[in-house]
Amino acid sequence: MTNNQTIVALATPNGTGAIGIIRLSGPEAITIANSVFKGKDLTKQPSHTIHFGSIADGDIILDEVLVSLFVGPRSYTRENVVEISCHGSAYIIESIIKLLIKKGARSAKAGEFTLRAFLNGQLDLSQAEAVADLIASNSKASQQVALNQLRGGFSNQLQALRDQLVQFASLIELELDFAEEDVEFANRDQLKKLINEINRVIGNLIRSFELGNAIKQGVNTVIAGRPNAGKSTLLNALLNEERAIVSHIPGTTRDTIEEVLNIQGINFRLIDTAGIREATDAIEQLGVQRTMEKISQSALLIYLFDAAQITIEELQQDIESLQKPGINMLLVANKSDLPEQSSTLSDFRASGLSDFLSISAKERLHIDELKNKIYTSAIKDQLTGDETLVTNIRHLEALQKTEEALIRVLSGMDSVTSDFLSMDIKQALHYLGEITGAVTTDDLLENIFSKFCIGK
Repeated sequence: MTNNQTIVALATPNGTGAIGIIRLSGPEAITIANSVFKGKDLTKQPSHTIHFGSIADGDIILDEVLVSLFVGPRSYTRENVVEISCHGSAYIIESIIKLLIKKGARSAKAGEFTLRAFLNGQLDLSQAEAVADLIASNSKASQQVALNQLRGGFSNQLQALRDQLVQFASLIELELDFAEEDVEFANRDQLKKLINEINRVIGNLIRSFELGNAIKQGVNTVIAGRPNAGKSTLLNALLNEERAIVSHIPGTTRDTIEEVLNIQGINFRLIDTAGIREATDAIEQLGVQRTMEKISQSALLIYLFDAAQITIEELQQDIESLQKPGINMLLVANKSDLPEQSSTLSDFRASGLSDFLSISAKERLHIDELKNKIYTSAIKDQLTGDETLVTNIRHLEALQKTEEALIRVLSGMDSVTSDFLSMDIKQALHYLGEITGAVTTDDLLENIFSKFCIGK
């Protein structure tokens, strides 16, 4: 990988808009831009200044533009960076980029600007990945988590762990140099205490992935129940719009309907499903099958029931058959507006089935209370705003491998020689380094940055 070429790309989305921003980065960025700019001499202007003028191909004016200068290392990539703000015509943008390429720039690859920021020490690898997460964020919570990682919250926590481990690794390496004299420089009790503390932090980070991934991807939330329990009516009530067809005819919903509901900054991917029962035809049977598949893939299951149409035994059977490890279940009794529901629900509570919320989806009674329960069931008071959350599967796997290596250090501390301890500590340092980019391979970098948009 080399940074001696100047790259160019459109930094704003493709398509016609009011403006387009064309970004150049590299040693010749200012010189190349200056060669096509009619206005001030850009090579003599200070960093972080904006200049009005025209882009011209010889005597042909392509557009009037604003040119922003960022002289390295005071830029996103730590190289010379120029951003040309032109009108958003696809023809104008293409013409200017072609002209800049003719003058010596080359087209940037996906994520190459951020890759250069990483290679030049502006960002570590986890911060670079946070850039992509920030661009893709679609809720307040996902934006906050990505921003915290971009600002170095995750990196700083990992670096503190690595620094302490490096110190002990150095002492153990020193012991190896004096192996014949049988001296011990690394206090084993202190090392054991440190590793236990590091594993406590790593364990918390590993456990945070469930919440972090939910915030990043959204929480898969299935609304399930028997036919005519009011699932589609509930979906409409939660969304506050008539999204699903509602009918008194059992089996109206034959396929799943998916919509996104944002509650307190968290996206919940609501999935309305076909009623669970013995299907009367092949199409309904397929719908019920898809319902069971969606339930197995969900993180949260809202089981909706009509107490007047289901017995206590049937409800208990449904709960037992649908409960799966890793799936939170909310029991919701619908149609509380009907007079006959009151005594029936009292019977359910008396039987021991009391942990349910009573609502009326049709009349939209207690829907806000249900939304709060949906939120707390998924978040469980874990989100305070400033904690470090793991959202990336690559980071999770590296943390798990770090934990395994440190457990080997603990188990072998009293029985193995210093050279084996040193190997396991180095393994832990290696996996921690993979997260921040202290340890990288070209294949890893290519895989990460190929997922970025071209202009970033």
